[in-house]
Amino acid sequence: MFGLTFEKLLIIGVIAVFVIGPERLPAYSAKFGQLVRKLKEMTTGAKERIKEELGDDFDEEEWKKLDPRQYDPRRIIREALLDDAPQSASVIAPAAVSKKVVPRDVNAATPFDIEAT
Repeated sequence: MFGLTFEKLLIIGVIAVFVIGPERLPAYSAKFGQLVRKLKEMTTGAKERIKEELGDDFDEEEWKKLDPRQYDPRRIIREALLDDAPQSASVIAPAAVSKKVVPRDVNAATPFDIEAT
């Protein structure tokens, strides 16, 4: 969670002992525990309320599919490029072969389209 390892938590605890002080640390720890419990109750309540209001339409698996944390943009782009590669090569190749490039005369006037402006 949040990239916190045991070592980082230990360092945070040692710093908290020095900053807060050993006599006030138990009170702050209890308050932090109450805060965590309260947040957990709020999230559980919100989830239950959503289930209650949506009724049969609520499907936990569909909600997990909509979680943006599961998507890796690099993977999505890679798959899209790999999926389109055979199709785009077959579509682009014939058009590129049939199109002839004619060099423009440098001394000629620049083409101008009255309707385009």
